[in-house]
Amino acid sequence: VMPAGLDTVVPQELASERDGTVTIPANTLARGDNRRKCGEDLMQGTPALRQGQWLGPAALGLIASLGIAEVPVRRRLKVAYFSTGNEILSLGEAPRPGAVYDSNRYTVFGLLTRMGVEVLDMGVVPDAPQALEAAFVEAAQRSDAIITSGGVSVGEADYTKAMMHKLAGTAGGVAFWRIAMRPGRPMAVGRIAAGTPQAPRSAVLFGLPGNPVAVMVTFLAFVRPALLRMMGSQATAVPMLRAHSEEPIRKKAGRTEYQRGIVSSGPDGALRVRTTGNQGSGVLSSMVQANGLIVLGHDQGNVAVGDEVDVMMFDGAI
Repeated sequence: VMPAGLDTVVPQELASERDGTVTIPANTLARGDNRRKCGEDLMQGTPALRQGQWLGPAALGLIASLGIAEVPVRRRLKVAYFSTGNEILSLGEAPRPGAVYDSNRYTVFGLLTRMGVEVLDMGVVPDAPQALEAAFVEAAQRSDAIITSGGVSVGEADYTKAMMHKLAGTAGGVAFWRIAMRPGRPMAVGRIAAGTPQAPRSAVLFGLPGNPVAVMVTFLAFVRPALLRMMGSQATAVPMLRAHSEEPIRKKAGRTEYQRGIVSSGPDGALRVRTTGNQGSGVLSSMVQANGLIVLGHDQGNVAVGDEVDVMMFDGAI
């Protein structure tokens, strides 16, 4: 606290002391320098944090600066996830013809961990109605949301949609099944009922595609914002920016496309972006190379060199 009658603070490194005399160089200070006014950070009665605000490092520091040791928070969201398919191998299993190792579970685990949710890994569930039903019921009983990968396209062994209808109960069933986007067209969202008539409960289901890139894109575009809203957060959008395309990009109107891109700064400081090349939905290495997604809107056509495009940045999201 500044003593009464004083209005300026001299940094110690600007002053020198000798034989009890303090010397301050001329023209180094102005009246009022280096003082902190009461309420300059927060005025009395001003909310420090608001409901739905994420408790990040700065928020935690602010709470501590006010001498507050505890604040009420929402409980951690519980999310169960599993992959589906007879062709999916878990790590550690011996390779076999026609089978692939499961990358999606580990990708989803990483995405969920970044969000701070409580995760329940239920492994790989085979394409068998009884096994899928048991997995859905268990997941709905133990979690607030369920994420699956695979089993949502049009194929003989894609049972997810039928299972969603069967297990909907009064929870609402299938909300939607197809999206006009690329990658990620086959995506399902709905609810799975569980519990008992006396204690009913349900969990939101996000049925993601099986292709690795499509899993990540649909998670960022749909699942992440939905989970954040379920967690009580008011800020759900991934940061977007505008950048000039360094190359022509082919695009047909009628669907939204998310192309993997690399954003950099030009000599003039302006942001520019180029694609990672092959945009196949199974090219997972492109997501490692990219630092964002070039978002081409539903009605947009081809992009010319120099055109500005929207880019969804990965920073903080994956």
